[in-house]
Amino acid sequence: MIRPFYLSGRATTGTDSFEIRSPYDGRPVAEVSVPTDAQVEQAVADLAAVRAEAQALPAHGRAAALDHVHARISERFDEVAHLITAEGGKADMWARNEVRRAISTFRWAAEEARRFSGDLMRLDTEPAGVGRLALVRRFPRGPVLAITPFNFPLNLVAHKVAPALAVGAPTLLKPTPKAPLSSLLLGELLAETNLPARMLSVLPMTLEQLQPLLTDPRLPVISFTGSDRVGEAIRSAAPNKHVITELGGDAAVIVAPDWTDIEAAAARIGLFGCYQAGQSCVSVQRVLVHSSIAERFTAALLAVLQGLRQGDPADPEVQVGPVIDQASAERITAWVEDATRRGARLLTGGTAVGTTVAPTLLTDVPADSLIATNEVFGPVLTVATFDTMDEAFESVNSSKYGLQAGVFTTDIQTAFAAHQQLEVGGVIIGDVPTFRADQMSYGGWKASGQGREGVATAMVDLTDDRLLVLTGLPL
Repeated sequence: MIRPFYLSGRATTGTDSFEIRSPYDGRPVAEVSVPTDAQVEQAVADLAAVRAEAQALPAHGRAAALDHVHARISERFDEVAHLITAEGGKADMWARNEVRRAISTFRWAAEEARRFSGDLMRLDTEPAGVGRLALVRRFPRGPVLAITPFNFPLNLVAHKVAPALAVGAPTLLKPTPKAPLSSLLLGELLAETNLPARMLSVLPMTLEQLQPLLTDPRLPVISFTGSDRVGEAIRSAAPNKHVITELGGDAAVIVAPDWTDIEAAAARIGLFGCYQAGQSCVSVQRVLVHSSIAERFTAALLAVLQGLRQGDPADPEVQVGPVIDQASAERITAWVEDATRRGARLLTGGTAVGTTVAPTLLTDVPADSLIATNEVFGPVLTVATFDTMDEAFESVNSSKYGLQAGVFTTDIQTAFAAHQQLEVGGVIIGDVPTFRADQMSYGGWKASGQGREGVATAMVDLTDDRLLVLTGLPL
């Protein structure tokens, strides 16, 4: 059976299709229909036509639709988790965590939709403003083109779709062809709601079909998550649009000299350098440890990595599943080989069996190696030492990326210094940079992107101010 896409809220098929296979063992998972050019045009035309109706939806209507999705994902929890594992190879334990987070994301969006109200401002602070009151409300910038990656096929989609629907912005979702099934399931659930049918389309279109949409004026907002190379290409192609990008990073964690529970830090860092096979833009890649504790910490981290369980991602005990495809596995191991050829020491890993890459730890990594200058997006960590916190901060900031950083410290002065000095979108104290709560502001500096996610923050980013001044009021 060919999986339909969702064109203006209705299950539809085109004339072509493609196959989804398990990244772990290559077994067929599903056949997915591809929209025709005419169907893509219909979706865009419908978004433009429904724009005013969507903006005028009452808050309770938008919130009720989001509540419905939250409830339906909860009801179908196991099914959705198994789907994520099947299409993307994500280990069951992480797939279930993603489903829980998506439920939270839609719940938060429903709550924020109910309180997205605007601000009042007295203008009688000056004589000319006597009797005047300003009301500042935010309205959608327009229909959104949302482009999503494979590594969080449900929750990264939720972080684009839920805030857009919460503010009344019609949305065209283009999921990755590597893992589109979770997006199509969301299309199914949203089709069950009372939102205007034309308000959402989920189209697994080709890159050739996507290209003209980047410059189409009927889609004034683009929200993209993916590589920095593609993100910059989108920004260059659409200089007059409001473009929101989350482009990944090489997340660093600092273990300060005052941190005493070395084994606990090593356990968190090792697990979250390899969770989801390292295919998260905030999975730990760079570990900076104070020289006074480096030997003990490195030994502990090595033991953690060597003890992580790999295998079939459907096994609930597996912690590190496969990467998305064979090409990714070959690239990751080639980058490890590049580092060792340049003088890095390989402490463990560096090999792959099919698409399963062994947890890998490198030290003495040269600054000009591929791993030192790029996002690995695999279960690979590098460890280096420092003698002063300023040196550690400088090392973190030396990267072209700046998404999130973690600092294991109990010193409030160090925590505030990190917040002040680290050129990243978020600083996590006492934990890995991988931590994310779905209501918090999330986004990067430098090559890690522009704009912010996190439901309330994204709602602001998808809208713009509109001022209303009332005159002659008895204030």
